[in-house]
Amino acid sequence: MEGVMTVAGQSISNARGGEGGQVFHAVEAALLRQRGHLFPWVPVAMSVGIGGYFALRFEPTLAMLPLIALASVSLAFVAWRLRSGWAYLFIVALLVLAGFGLAMARAHLVAHPVLEWRYYGPVEGRVIGLDRSSSDKVRVTLDRVVLTRIPPAKTPDRIRVALHGQEGGAALTPAPGARVIVTANLSPPGGPVEPGGFDFQRHSWFLRLGGVGYARTPILMIEPPDGALMLRLRMALSQRVQAVLPGETGAFAAAIMTGDRSGMGLGTIKALRTSNLAHLLAISGLHMGLLVGFVFAAVRVLLNLIPPLGLRLPVKKIAAVIALVAAMGYLALSGGSISTERAFVMVSVMLLAVVVDRRAISLRSVALAAVIVLVLRPEALLGPGFQMSFAATVALVAVFRWLSGLPRYEGPAWVRGAATVVISSAVAGAATAPFAAAHFNQLSEFGLVANLLSVPLMGVLVMPALVLAAMLMPFGLDWIGLQLAGSGLNWILGVAHLVAGWEGTRGAVPSPDWRVLPLLTIGALMVVLWQGRLRVIGVLPVAVAFGLWALTSRPDLLIADNGGLVGVLRPEGRALSKARGSGFVAQNWLENDGDPVGQPEAASRWLASELPLRLRHVTGKKTVANLTCDPGEMIVANADGPEDLPCEVFDIKRLRQTGAVAGYFAQDGKLRLIFARELTGNRLWTR
Repeated sequence: MEGVMTVAGQSISNARGGEGGQVFHAVEAALLRQRGHLFPWVPVAMSVGIGGYFALRFEPTLAMLPLIALASVSLAFVAWRLRSGWAYLFIVALLVLAGFGLAMARAHLVAHPVLEWRYYGPVEGRVIGLDRSSSDKVRVTLDRVVLTRIPPAKTPDRIRVALHGQEGGAALTPAPGARVIVTANLSPPGGPVEPGGFDFQRHSWFLRLGGVGYARTPILMIEPPDGALMLRLRMALSQRVQAVLPGETGAFAAAIMTGDRSGMGLGTIKALRTSNLAHLLAISGLHMGLLVGFVFAAVRVLLNLIPPLGLRLPVKKIAAVIALVAAMGYLALSGGSISTERAFVMVSVMLLAVVVDRRAISLRSVALAAVIVLVLRPEALLGPGFQMSFAATVALVAVFRWLSGLPRYEGPAWVRGAATVVISSAVAGAATAPFAAAHFNQLSEFGLVANLLSVPLMGVLVMPALVLAAMLMPFGLDWIGLQLAGSGLNWILGVAHLVAGWEGTRGAVPSPDWRVLPLLTIGALMVVLWQGRLRVIGVLPVAVAFGLWALTSRPDLLIADNGGLVGVLRPEGRALSKARGSGFVAQNWLENDGDPVGQPEAASRWLASELPLRLRHVTGKKTVANLTCDPGEMIVANADGPEDLPCEVFDIKRLRQTGAVAGYFAQDGKLRLIFARELTGNRLWTR
């Protein structure tokens, strides 16, 4: 430790006495001016370390964790002894190391068996999750899994099966906690559908999903529900709500109250997404904030209406504690998804700040919430929920802090309230728009209009009515609150379908280069968090980020990792080799291109266009087994082809090694290929 301190001290002394002394003092002075405003940078530094871990193409050995701990202690000691502006840089290094170590430890803590091959046969397990797949089928998550011919040590902890053979609606939906059996096709979680795309393997690793698939036969219950009490309560409440409010309105109310979206139709979900109202469907910061705000205000008003209590008790703190209990109940009832956990952490920090007489809403409280989320779930950093939630919150706090310094408006209160709603929606929409566009490849042109027509109603009618329904449910009078909420939800659904039907509502956006979001985030945080004139430097990385996005080029060639689909970029858009099959891959390719067309239309381009390379897509085991080709051709096949062909072949055998393939034409006309497994590397979730 002393040696480290000595080296650090000598380096700083040399810098002070050298030619760069003035620069040294200027940097140190700039750091010291940030004193008192540095805590919001803590989650930023941690995020750099977490992002660094996930960006690696190899898996660090566990032996690195003690080294990281030792290095962190050394950096903390140096920072403590320096007692100058430069100590902050050592603290930043410490936080980066801490983030890296947290992500690494978390990845090993959730380690679990993953299927090593495709499996077809009986699948037995306990129901612990119910939702809907992208094909609008009921999807069940099972634990305590038993698979024929697979030993327990290699059996996944959890699997997820889409029930394509389950007809008859909710009556045949498996009961939460029940032990069931079904004949299913399972496979390991797949990698990115294209190099650099969303990594479902990594996502599944942290969900402890070791296999995914589908079943075309009905699912059968072999034991009655046992355990999974909260899930059973959620589903019972969901069924009760949908019994009182039938149709999409009831399904919407159930999703808000319990997180159960299994009753929502794809058409409604699509309308909500297109109109930028999908955030009303997910239990996130808005719902938690509205619930807590209503309970806090209601308790405070009720206590103040009783003078002996209002005058003698700390009403504000009591209201905060009761609101926190309500938030805990909402978290447990909603299933505790990552987005709900994040929202709970944020409102908990706010309410506890009220209890200890601190400012409830500030950048420090937002930063504390981010630190807690990153410590508990470092992988959340990579998800759109974390990024959009904290982007909106930081932007709102910063903007309203700036507005608070302006002369106070003395006009009618309703004007001030309306302006607050407009400003909040505009700021939150602008802050989250780049992240939504990057992750979901769309911008809602009229999203602000839809939110202005819907969000206020959510706060003043829907959430209070749902709280009332929950309070009246033990007495059988919940229909009163549900009917009130239903009227508001009908309005919101009407707005969603109306706005989604307007021409030009949905703007398609191509996926950006991987550097865009980090640059954009760092630049925006520099503008918001840094104190002083140097904050304008943050505009530069933001401008560079948007420039890179505008110059992003999509692959000229894409090959699916199972050889089932090929896509070639043409002037009119991507041409696909098949009009049906591999629908999930096709949808993702077209969305990433920013090309809002269906697979059949994209397939017609293949038939009508002359492809820019000698490429053939061959399907069927028998056809592929007898395959022949000429030198200079490229063959893509969905089965194992013959050995030693004179052309370049991407068959199943090779695609198992490469994963999905992307190709870019160079200026000399040669095709440069990039393989998904080169980018994902040898990680815990790819082995």
